[in-house]
Amino acid sequence: MHNGINSDKLREECGVLGIFQSNTKKVSRQLYYGLYSLQHRGQQSAGISTSDGSKNFYHKGMGLVPEVFNDDNIEKLDGNIGIGHVRYGSSEENYIENAQPLVVRYRGGSISLAHNGSLVNAPGLKERLVDDGVVFQTSNDIEVVANLVARYSTDGIDEAIVRTLDMVKGAYAMVMMTEKCLYGIRDPYGVRPLCLGKLDDGYVLASESCALEIIGATLVRDIEPGEIIKIDKDGVQSSFFSKNKQKSVCIFEYIYFARPDSIMENMSIYNARKNAGKVLAGEHPTEADMVIAAPDSSIPAAIGYAEASGIPFGEGLIKNRYIGRTFIQPTQELRELAVRLKLSPLKENIQGKRLILIDDSIVRGTTSKRTVKSLKEAGAKEVHVRISSPPVAYSCHFGIDTPDRKQLLGATKTVEQIRRFIDADSLAYISTKGLVESTGLPNDAFCLGCFDGNYPMEVPGKDSK
Repeated sequence: MHNGINSDKLREECGVLGIFQSNTKKVSRQLYYGLYSLQHRGQQSAGISTSDGSKNFYHKGMGLVPEVFNDDNIEKLDGNIGIGHVRYGSSEENYIENAQPLVVRYRGGSISLAHNGSLVNAPGLKERLVDDGVVFQTSNDIEVVANLVARYSTDGIDEAIVRTLDMVKGAYAMVMMTEKCLYGIRDPYGVRPLCLGKLDDGYVLASESCALEIIGATLVRDIEPGEIIKIDKDGVQSSFFSKNKQKSVCIFEYIYFARPDSIMENMSIYNARKNAGKVLAGEHPTEADMVIAAPDSSIPAAIGYAEASGIPFGEGLIKNRYIGRTFIQPTQELRELAVRLKLSPLKENIQGKRLILIDDSIVRGTTSKRTVKSLKEAGAKEVHVRISSPPVAYSCHFGIDTPDRKQLLGATKTVEQIRRFIDADSLAYISTKGLVESTGLPNDAFCLGCFDGNYPMEVPGKDSK
């Protein structure tokens, strides 16, 4: 369910990509295909910026990658260095000025920036810059970073980046480009993902490893928390702007956001989700005739549940994969229409059967309620819902479009109350311990704030959320 239209899901804001190649003048086409692979991370806008060593070129627009780019505008993006971005934005931020990358001039030339995440102290920094006479053109956090880097550039761009990162607080993965260098930066807690890939004559930085294979790159490693990667004609240089090495990776990358064929922290996303289904079957078994999935991100967990329980896996919901962008909009009315168009019960497969419906999360609960109702109307005898994440009870402050707490069922209702609300015959969630175990990583490797309210850093006004 990575098309941003499900009103009952958390939504990721962005995907970032950067490429440095020594022996080409056209990284733009590779960036195009790489962004296509990251399309699930954002559908509202897309952009590419490139450099030929002396001049920057860029093109961006609203829509999906193939809607924004064509042969003509890609051919105009010359250069051996480039960065790209796909974006999800809330309705009030969904306009062209907020499309990335952001390209700005400074006294030494120009820089292009793109990011995924959120700076929790951006409003305060922006207010100080406005008091100093800076005029902002967007509502993006990344414009604060761009202005600070430009301000400190008299000491050289490398030093300007470090000084800026010392000031900003939050969860982010950034790619940044000058005329001759490509930079990749991951926040001090590693909340937002970023990895490094190797090409025959260059390197790639990407939000997910699924973007590497399509452009002929191989995964080298994840960028570490607080690490700056600089790539130029001399190769890759690594440095750290923060001494905090404790990862707090967003757990929802493993539950929902990342594509199943990606590798994060040396773990297959597909295997992690399948493992979660197996754990869920052990924690919350029930008698049934068939296990079905809420497609697509829940399919691996459903397969795992079926394997562990011995109950056959089958198709119970058919997904319409040809919904146009008319419905990929961040408004409630269009999202609800899109959900009705998107999933249809397979009556012949479910009639008279006791079903176990596996889904990855319940946020507001409206989609779950509608799905259970449609399955029962199609003839399902029972619908037992199993969720491969714990209840979402707290808002995210780090770049995920989460409702206020009062709209989160996990914050306002008990599991039994949620069961009654969605009209399931039974409802159970995986434990936090079981979810973490399914990833193969230690408990302290993750940000679990959306489950327990314990964030890896201070967040302004969190009590009001």
